[in-house]
Formats: sequence, C-alpha cells, structure tokens
Amino acid sequence: MEYRIIYSNRKTLAIEVDSNANIIVRSPKSLSKRKIEKFLTEKSDWLQKAVEKQRQRASLIKTYSEEEIKNLRKKAKEIIPQRVDIYSEIIGVTPESVKITSAKKRYGSCSAKNNLCFSLYLADFPIDAIDYVVVHELCHILEHNHSRRFWARVAKYLPDYKQREQILKNKNYSQS
Repeated sequence: MEYRIIYSNRKTLAIEVDSNANIIVRSPKSLSKRKIEKFLTEKSDWLQKAVEKQRQRASLIKTYSEEEIKNLRKKAKEIIPQRVDIYSEIIGVTPESVKITSAKKRYGSCSAKNNLCFSLYLADFPIDAIDYVVVHELCHILEHNHSRRFWARVAKYLPDYKQREQILKNKNYSQS
C-alpha cells in the first residue's frame, strides 16, 4: 500500500484518503517509520474501505464542457439571486452581497461580513436543492456556526432540509 508521509510539529498520527484515493499520513517528526507502518497495518481494513469509497466517488463525477459551464453560470446568475431575495424576506435577513463563483468543493458560503457566495454548479440541481443551500447560507447570517440553534433555524424554514441536502450529496461534478 503506497502512502505519503507529512511530518510536522503535531502530537498525534492521522491518516487521510484524499479525493484521488491517495493515502496521506500526518505524523509527528519524532515518530519512526516502523511505528507508522504498524499503525497503517492496524488500520488497513478502514484504509481499504476509504480508498474504495473515494474511487467509487471519482467514477461518478460528472464533467462539464466550457459551454456547459458558461450556461450554468448564466442560469445560476438568474436563479440564485432571485431565491436569495425570496428567502431573505422570509427569514428577515439581508446579505451584504451575493456572488456566483466556480467553487467545486462547496455549494455555498457565508463570510463573517455576511457576503454570500454560491457555486455555479448549484444551478445544475433541482430548485429544492438550490433553496436548501440558499436557506442554509442565509441562516448563517444569524448563526455563524453549525450549532443546534443554527439547524433549528434551517428546519424552521425548510422542515425537509435533510432530504434536500441528500440531493446534493448524491451528485458529483468536475470541470473537464
């Protein structure tokens, strides 16, 4: 089993399987390679499952052409600000700004200054999923965390938010 070791001033040993199914070991500088290998052997079942899971995810990734990305950006700029306006009024908050980005790792974000960003790839989802991300980010204006209070706010406006969230988790994307 191939892996890469990153030594640092940390105190614990950690294993990560990245999105390309590469195994990364984060280790204290003082730990011997033999101890690292022993740890990897102890975690081999988990590692094999994690590597396989990442490989399966990679096989499901949808790729987009430049033209498709251009169309998604246009669609996102039409739909998302409109949904933000609707839910801003319902929730009673106002974001400082709303931007459409080409982010691939997250569908939406809310900065400490209440600037909202949404991935153009969100426009490739049904409106229920788009509304979930919009409400999620707008609720962050009131709660800049994922506390119980935050989730209670999301549930107040979208009682079925968990089903909507599942739509996002079941679809992957990538730019070609």
